[in-house]
Amino acid sequence: MVSRPDNVDIVTFGCRLNAYESEVIRARAAEDGLSDAVVFNTCAVTNEAVRQARQAIRKARRERPGAKLIVTGCAAQVDPAAFAGMAEVDLVLGNAEKAAPGAYSPQAEPARVRVNDIMSVRETAGHLIDGLKDRARAYVEVQNGCDHRCTFCIIPYGRGNSRSAAAGEVVEQVRRLAAQGYREVVLTGVDVTSWGADLPGQPTLGQLVARILKLVPELPRLRLSSIDAAEIDPDLMRCLAEEPRLMPYLHLSLQAGDDMILKRMKRRHSRADALRLVDQVRAVRPDTAFGADLIAGFPTETDEMFENTLRLVEEAGLAFLHVFPFSPRPGTPAARMPPVAKTVVKARAARLRAAGEAALARHLERQVGRTIYGLVERPGLARAEDFTEVAFEGEAAVGEVAALRVTGHDGRRALARAEVLEAAE
Repeated sequence: MVSRPDNVDIVTFGCRLNAYESEVIRARAAEDGLSDAVVFNTCAVTNEAVRQARQAIRKARRERPGAKLIVTGCAAQVDPAAFAGMAEVDLVLGNAEKAAPGAYSPQAEPARVRVNDIMSVRETAGHLIDGLKDRARAYVEVQNGCDHRCTFCIIPYGRGNSRSAAAGEVVEQVRRLAAQGYREVVLTGVDVTSWGADLPGQPTLGQLVARILKLVPELPRLRLSSIDAAEIDPDLMRCLAEEPRLMPYLHLSLQAGDDMILKRMKRRHSRADALRLVDQVRAVRPDTAFGADLIAGFPTETDEMFENTLRLVEEAGLAFLHVFPFSPRPGTPAARMPPVAKTVVKARAARLRAAGEAALARHLERQVGRTIYGLVERPGLARAEDFTEVAFEGEAAVGEVAALRVTGHDGRRALARAEVLEAAE
């Protein structure tokens, strides 16, 4: 995603949280008077994400030789020296610095690298934004950082320890966004289900969701970003059962479907836990769809272990998969474990993606003949309550929720026609 205030480009890599923070950067850069610049908000999840960022930086220098190139985000936080070593880069900012007042000002401190210890950060970004440019839905950062240390993951070293935004601030931001006409808000963070653990009284994510829905009745749709299957609390389960405005879609950070691999990943759930959770949610909200992150070829993964993960796709009835070939990140325990051959990793990832395509096709087939309500993201394209992408014929305004009659699918998205021209609540 690229957004452009005047002659400043914000180039975003990675997650929804980065998309949110890029809008904060865009507003901060405008306030600081930054001009003729490109800001790269990077991701460190995989080596490929880092490679793509470096490639984009070199391309930007060729295309805009006089522009100031600024690199920030998780990759910059984890390895600032690597980006400082690029001749194309003018400034490297850490994750704690990228939204700070004055960070992009011509009068800012002259140091070319401004990256502090992320583990010392105790607050979430307090900057409220007025919406996300060119998006039909808005994202609200409720949490940042992570207290867990999965053996494959570099993100805690890029984001720091878990810290939660105060409930009152979150509710106020959601209220502001709803007042601007946003029909859907997504609660996002690095480890969203850990929200509240560091706040007085240790409130739960479910309590936050219930509070938002109660205090912002004008918001039609509330959605959660990726969540940890080990941390769904009873209040959140109650909201899924009783609150139709909480969207029936959960994207689970599963990573694997084999107990030994989950243990070596230092995950906090078992295979049985994942299947139990899916069953419990479907029991209270049968229309819920599930997505999942899965890693192929984790070190020491045998054929049998991989088959356990492959079978989980169908056994859990997953509809949307994010498949990642294992990518060793320097400094993580998994990078020191016995690796799986790269050809095997690639082949397993391909099999998982094929299973994901088949699972999505099964999910889409079940939608045929139904009338669903989709948030129109751009002309002719909407997103259903259960996150199904819908291509439709007929008139419906971007940003509105329209009733759509599903007539078929193309294997990737549902095909539908708009039943009504006005917005559907």
